[in-house]
Formats: sequence, C-alpha cells, structure tokens
Amino acid sequence: MNGCRNAAVGDHRAWQVPGQEGGLMDFRDDVDLDASQVEEGGGGFPGGGLAIGGGVIGVVALVVALVLGVNPADLLSGGDSSSGGSTGARPASDLTAQCKKGSDADQSDKCRVVGVVNSVQKYWRDAFAERGKQPYRNARTVLFTNAVTTGCGRASSAVGPFYCPADSRVYLDLGFFTELESRFGAKGGPFAQAYVIGHEYGHHVQNLLGTTRRAGGDSQGADSASVRLELQADCYAGVWAKNAVDTGFYESPFTKADIQEALDAAAAVGDDRIQERTQGRVDPEGWTHGSSRQRVKWFTTGYTTGSPARCDTFSGAI
Repeated sequence: MNGCRNAAVGDHRAWQVPGQEGGLMDFRDDVDLDASQVEEGGGGFPGGGLAIGGGVIGVVALVVALVLGVNPADLLSGGDSSSGGSTGARPASDLTAQCKKGSDADQSDKCRVVGVVNSVQKYWRDAFAERGKQPYRNARTVLFTNAVTTGCGRASSAVGPFYCPADSRVYLDLGFFTELESRFGAKGGPFAQAYVIGHEYGHHVQNLLGTTRRAGGDSQGADSASVRLELQADCYAGVWAKNAVDTGFYESPFTKADIQEALDAAAAVGDDRIQERTQGRVDPEGWTHGSSRQRVKWFTTGYTTGSPARCDTFSGAI
C-alpha cells in the first residue's frame, strides 16, 4: 500500500458506478415506515461530560473526527466500545405521527431519515439471519440540534454524525449536511445523506460483530486500524446501497446520479482533502478515516459486489 499518497481528489467522474441515469432515490409510496427507529430530541444519559481537545487525537485528527467521526468511545469519553446495551435514555419523542408511509419520506428530511434507517436495518437483519451466527439488534437514530447527551458523553453538533457503542445509537444533527456542502465542498443531496447514515450503521454492525475492538489504541496513521475500521464502514454503506431495493423501501435501484452523490460525499471527507483545506498540507500520520481515494474505493467495492464479505479492510493493503 502507498499510504503516503498526498494528492487531494479532483474530478470523481472516473469513479462513477454504472447504473441508470436520472432520478433521485424514490421511496415506495405505500411502504410502511417504522418511525420508532428514530427519535427526535435525544439524550438524557448519565455520565461525564465531553472533553474535545488535543491529546493523542491531535488537532488534525480531531478535525477529521468532527466530520464523520466514529471512534466515539475514544473521542467522546474514552470508554469501552464493546458494549451494545442501552444505558437508560429519557423518553424522546419519535416521528410516528409525521412519518407513516414512503410518500412521507419523499416529502420530509426527517421522514427520509426514517426511511433510510428502516431500509438499512432491514438489510442488516436479513444479512445477519442469513449468516446465522447471531441476530441483528436495531440501533435507534437520535436527531438533535446543537448538543446531545449520549452514553459516550455529551456532544455538540460540531462532532458531526456519530455512532455511540455504549448505547447503540446513531446521533445526527441534520445541519451537518449543510456543513458538508458549505465547508467541505460536497455537492450534497438525498443520497449523500443516505451514505452518511449507512456509514454510521456500518459502525453498529462492527460493534455487534466485535470488529470495533480491533481498532484498539492504534488510533491514527495511514495504515492504522482506525482507518481500516472507517473504510469498512464505507464499504458496508455501499453494500446496503446495492441491496437497498430488495429491502422493499424503494421503487427501483439507485441511479448513477444517486451513487455519484455518495461518491462525492465520501471524497469530500477524506483525510487528505480535509487536511489540505484546514492546514494547507497533507499529513498521513494524522489520518483516522482514510484518503478520499480510499473512501471512494471502499464504498464502490461494497456497491459493486453487494457482499459484506468483500469488505475485509483488515487484510492486506487498503
């Protein structure tokens, strides 16, 4: 592996995945949504506060972690990432009254999150059942604004979307997607959002399978376990995208335009791209998530193969 590739990604068109032209992800109008999988509000978890600073993470790695950060057990509270149980949240309002059918997901950002979460978790329930070794356990998504208290500590919106292993929840401030476009140069769009959600649920899958523990203390560097963990989550997001229509939530397979939104978002949050924007140079020793090319490569691997088995980022070069 050439871990020292320093060039930021420019034109991503060479990485487009073959597919249909036109259209954007369209939910089946009559499909039932399970809005109980998404909470609006959040938190209320006991525990210590969030301290975001330098330390072993470092300033550059911290900037990266603020984008699609998930080593939350390390970043937020330094806790053990192996726990999958709930820690007793205060009741938070769900979106049941607003988000009933797929047609609602086509009209509302929050209901679209519900639809994506439903589809992602339906895919992984089926994949785990086919694997036959353990059942899949749902993880709720918590939509919040400004700040939220989690099983991993208190987090502000600056942390970006993240998964907390201690309470098995994905945390998402919808304002992040505006930041993704305005600060990091992504084109945005519905499928860019779906990619982010698929990535975070990839971390939930890793937690259930025990893969998260493999990152250990090897927290940064171009060939680190942290980078490999993040790239696998990108690959898992691609696997879901390939199989999404089979979950019954979408009218048809995603188009080339849809997938291009995901590829563009993946490239925008590559470590090299972010470092170049924030400090004017690229330092592979500070990487925690992988380069733009690597993130695009592994999402594409998941999408073209549709197989979680092809997402082994822990073997060989990445």
